[in-house]
Amino acid sequence: MALKSTVFKAELQLSDIDHGHYEHLPLTLARHPSETDERMMMRLAALALNAHQTQALCGGDARIGFGAGLSSPDEPDVMLTDFTGRTRLWIEVGQPDERALAKACARADAVAVYAYGPAADVWWRGMAHKLARLGKLTVWRLPAADAQALAALAERSMQLQATVLDGVLTLASDRGSVSTEPVRWK
Repeated sequence: MALKSTVFKAELQLSDIDHGHYEHLPLTLARHPSETDERMMMRLAALALNAHQTQALCGGDARIGFGAGLSSPDEPDVMLTDFTGRTRLWIEVGQPDERALAKACARADAVAVYAYGPAADVWWRGMAHKLARLGKLTVWRLPAADAQALAALAERSMQLQATVLDGVLTLASDRGSVSTEPVRWK
């Protein structure tokens, strides 16, 4: 018998001061049995860092949300879709392979990767030259220690405040707060 995903609920109060974007996002995250809290919280962080794109790319006529996750490799971890159904932004977390990213670039207007974990630097050294040709792709690095600290905020029902100021994302809950500054690799 297959294991089922664990459902997490998050109430995210977002204040993206850098982009003048303020929003309350009620979110449902389905954590696949093989997914860690760290990866799940990285998906949430990626969403918070890109929520302003609903206004910037689509004038507010769009929806940002989570894809099907690990159970569906042909869907992004986070996606921004306009109301015509067009995928405007495809976001992956972790260290995806070149073929998957090329396919994503063919299906979306823009693609972003948020690499994290101790293997991210090794992954990037092996992928940087292969991904250089993908003009729609941006690659960001989040420090491994920050990703681990974000995992400590995970709980089945979360009340989170997210603030983006000077390129730094701060996620806070009653369990504490974590600040992380993504570094752009590409």
